[in-house]
Amino acid sequence: MHTKLTVRIEESLIEAAKKYSKAHGKSLSQLIADYLYLITEITPSTQSDHTPPLTQSLKGILRGKKVSEADYKKYLKDKYK
Repeated sequence: MHTKLTVRIEESLIEAAKKYSKAHGKSLSQLIADYLYLITEITPSTQSDHTPPLTQSLKGILRGKKVSEADYKKYLKDKYK
């Protein structure tokens, strides 16, 4: 069941959060819900595999992109030079 919640937050923080949510393809409500799940350690009923909200948000992010093992090794090599 979804319930409406009114909160008071600084306007600049709301604007920054809206930009973040748009960049990550999520609604502001979903971002807030994900955070509340995270800090309360409650698993939302829609997550059947019990992964954290952040991990759920990353699922499918590389869909259609091919990343080979060689690419990953090169990335790590460059990162830790």
